[in-house]
Parts: sequence; structure tokens; C-alpha cells
Amino acid sequence: MAEITSGVLLSRRNKPIGKNYKWVVLTNTTIGALMATIDSSIVLISLPAIFNGIHINPLSSGESGYFLWMLLGYLVITSTLLVTFGRISDMFGRVRLYNLGFAIFSGASLLLALVPSTGNTGAMELIILRIVQAVGSGFLLANSAALITDAFPANQRGMALGINQIAAIGGSFIGLILGGILSVINWRFVFLVSVPVGVAGTIWAYANLRELAVIRKSQKIDWLGNLTFAAGLTILLLGITYGIEPYGTSSQGWANPWVIAALTGGIALLILFIFIELNAEDPMFHLGLFKIRMFAAGNIAGFLSSLARGGLQFMLVIWLQGIWLPLHGYSYDQTPLWAGIFITPLLVGFFVMGPISGYLSDHFGSRIFASAGLFIQAAGFLLLTFLPANFNYPLFGLLLFLLGCGSGLFASPNTSSIMGSVPANTRGVSSGMRATFQNSASVFSIGAFFTIVTLGLSSALPTTLYNGLTQYGVPAAAANQIAHLPPTAALFGAFLGYNPLGVLLPPNVMTQLKISPANQATLLGKEYFPNLIAQPFMVGLHAVFYISMAICLAAAFISLMRGKTTSYDNAAEDSSQQQNQPQEPAAAVE
Repeated sequence: MAEITSGVLLSRRNKPIGKNYKWVVLTNTTIGALMATIDSSIVLISLPAIFNGIHINPLSSGESGYFLWMLLGYLVITSTLLVTFGRISDMFGRVRLYNLGFAIFSGASLLLALVPSTGNTGAMELIILRIVQAVGSGFLLANSAALITDAFPANQRGMALGINQIAAIGGSFIGLILGGILSVINWRFVFLVSVPVGVAGTIWAYANLRELAVIRKSQKIDWLGNLTFAAGLTILLLGITYGIEPYGTSSQGWANPWVIAALTGGIALLILFIFIELNAEDPMFHLGLFKIRMFAAGNIAGFLSSLARGGLQFMLVIWLQGIWLPLHGYSYDQTPLWAGIFITPLLVGFFVMGPISGYLSDHFGSRIFASAGLFIQAAGFLLLTFLPANFNYPLFGLLLFLLGCGSGLFASPNTSSIMGSVPANTRGVSSGMRATFQNSASVFSIGAFFTIVTLGLSSALPTTLYNGLTQYGVPAAAANQIAHLPPTAALFGAFLGYNPLGVLLPPNVMTQLKISPANQATLLGKEYFPNLIAQPFMVGLHAVFYISMAICLAAAFISLMRGKTTSYDNAAEDSSQQQNQPQEPAAAVE
């Protein structure tokens, strides 16, 4: 990997950078971000095929932990590592650790596709390898925005970061569709699809990316800060994850002593982390960056935006799979695929508006466009509350498109605003902090939204279910017992592509209860449970939409407070660097 230039042998890292280098950076990092975020959601829609492939019923007693870890483990681990990886990359080289992330991600994806075991052993192997995959994803996401910011001048940065953000957020939408298609063929393809792209991206990144950042050799690793942050955030997110699992006779796990301990312990460690960082000589988390108004407002707005829409996919999938699709004749085993397809307008709106907002923010500033995107999202959430459970799809698709446009209008300018406001030597950790806020909010959002919907079901479903079951011949004692089962079983069943009543009332139980074949056919049909669950489900779902609307409005007003200029005048410096790049070799990292 060396070439002769003017009689001097140059190593790969010191080769001169060509005039098109910035486009190489953008293309490679966009592919990396797309891969990482596709894999955050591709499993979401593929879980039925994966669990069937390894012969596990995730809804049976003692197996729900596998379901939760496969569902949220990737997000939890990635969220925990992003700031640490961003800080380490600032210290040892962003390109070097970005390349390492590509290699780890690709290797883990291959091993996931080749998992030989089944049953509990197979489930544990998949979870462990997903954690390894999340480590690779953490390196990719922590460095993508920083590498782009290093490579592009200020007057093109919004466009470049916008394209990257479209890939990063759009990947989570693409994953739903891709997972639905591939899981129908074979569950292993869900993981195998990343391998060719990952291997090619790893080789391409190693051969072409150069370190433009000036690495200070005197920096020290903040071990205590890293430990308390990673432990605190991990424990807190695990508490939220297990809070949505039933505990005892309760439909939720928030009264579980272990969940309470995780929530309080995680918050305590994060408070301790802040104290450590304020007194550290070379802190991992540069809290001083929050003195920059544009950085602080952008990150808070980004956190709130992700909190508002993070659980949206999860709720939409349950709405489609548990109610709308069965009512329109789709069998439960087909609903995961079609749920991904019917959410496509969300993706289209995001892809349409993302590049436009990035271009406009380069010329007119970020504040107006980012804030307008949040107001549009708030309007979209409000309009969703007017839809009935069995909605008219063209109107539903139009509202999803509106939400996608709002999200795309916000994402590019907000990222450009954050990354353009910080000193060049903190871009790695700044990128990690931005991504951590975004990913952590998604986990918080899923836990909170699922809790709200489940609480609504818990109050209304028992009576509704009891009356409905006894009407079709189920004995009162059995109907009462089934009606008081945690509604999470029914929601998880719908989410996984099972008939929810088939989960609550299996055919062998119905035979033992001597229910007539006609009544069995009605109870286990496509329409009975969706009609039964629709009203109590929509009460909770509308509450979620109102909360998301309020959060978006709060984020919009905070976004308006970001100001018009950055606190650091990097534009002239960055433009000068861009003009000199083709003639000067990249700085080597020792």
C-alpha cells in the first residue's frame, strides 16, 4: 500500500490527499452509518423468523429476557459506548478507530449469520454477537460526523452531514423493510446482508481514509469517568428495558426491586460521573462544551426529538400488526413484512427533505430549518390522534410522509449546527455525545411509550376481554384468568407475528374447555382480537402522540434559542485546510 511520489516512498497514511477526498469520506462514512443503523432495526421486524429459526418461543415462561435483549440490547450497548469511543478517537486517531469499527461490525455480522446452535444456547450466542456488533457500530457512529466535519469546508458541511444523517436515521426505516423481506427467505440473511458491504467498506476505508485531525500525544485516558459513565448509562437503560417486562401479578416491572435498584443506581452513577468530569484533568466528557449555546441547544433539541419519535416505529408496528393488517385480511405470520412496507412513507418523506434542508442550512443557517422540522413533527403527531384504529391508509400514509419530512428537515441542520460549533480537536467526542443523546433517547422512548400503552390496556382490557371470551363459550373461571394475564403477552405476540389470542388461549386449552369449533374459529380469527383491543389500545396510543407533540414543541422552542452564529470561528480555518489538502500529506498518527 505504498507509492513513489517525487522519488520519496510514502506510507499509506502519508499519501497526498486528492481533490475528491472529501467525497470519499462522505461516501464511506455514509455507508458505515447506514449499515450500523439498518442493523439497529432490521432485527425489530425479523424476530419471529429468528426465534423460529433457533426453535425458541420468546413468549414462554423464562424466555422473555431473550426477546428484550434481542430487541433493545444493540441500542443499549451502542448508546453506552458512543461518548467513550468518541473521546478515545480524539486521542488515538478517528480514522484508525473508525476502520477498526468497520472490521468488528463485519466480522460479527458474519458470525451472526453462521450461529450453529439452537434453543437457549443459540439465543445466547446471538445476543453476545449482537453486543460485539454494537461495539463496531459504536466506533462507526462515534466518528462518522467528526470525519465529515474534518474533511468538508464550513460552506458545504451542512449538505454533507445532512446526507450522512439521512443514512443514519433513514437506515432505521430501511431496516424494517429489508428485515421483513429477508426474514421471509431465511433468518440468516438478516445478518448476512451486511457482510459483503462491510468487508468492502473496511478495505476501502483502510486504503483511502487519512487522519486530518491533529492528535495531541499528551492526552490521558479518564478511566474513572469512562467507568462511571458506561456503568451508569448501561444500568439505567437496563432498568428501563426490564421495566416493560411483567413482574409478579403486575403488567409492568417498575415495582421490581431490581428495576428500582437499576434506575436509582444508574442515575447515582451518572451524577457521580458529572462530578468526576468537572474535576478531571483531561475529562472524557467535555462538559464545558455546553457553555456553547449552539452545541447545548442542538443536543437538547436532538435528545427531545429522538425521545418523541424513538418509540414511534415500535408503536406503529404494533398498531399495524396487532390491529390494522389483520382487519384487512393479512394473516399474522405475514404482518411483520407488510408492517415494514406500509411504513415506507415515513422513509420517503425523510429522504426527500433531508438533502434539501442540508443544502438550505449551508446558505441560510440551521436555526429556522431545524425548528421548522420540529413544528412539522408536532403537527404530524397531533393529526395522528384523529385517526381511528381502522384508518384509511392514504391519509395514514400522508401523515407518515409529513412526519418523515419534519424529521428530515430537522436532522441535517441540527447536526451541522452542533458539529460546526465546537473546536476541531473535540469533534470526535462531540460526535459521540450527539449520537449518545440520540440513541439513549430512543431506548427511553420505547420504554416510556410501551408503558403508557400497556397501562391503558391494563385498565380497560380485562373487562373487555372477559366479556368477549364468555360471549363465545369460554367458562367464566377460565375467561377471568385469561383476562387478567399481563397485556404485554398480547402486544408482544402481535409484534412477533403471532395471533395474540393464540398466545393467551392456545388451541389445546380451547379443546380442553370444550369450546365449539365455530367459536374457536371466531376467537382465533383475524378480526376478533383486533376489534376487541382497538379501543383501549388507541386510548394509550393517543396519549403517546399527545406527549410526542408536546416534546416536539418544547424541542422546537429550544432549537430557536440556539442563536445564529457558532461560538468557535472554525469556518475560515476549515476552508483554509480544504484549500491546502490536495498539496499536503495528512498528518500521521504515531
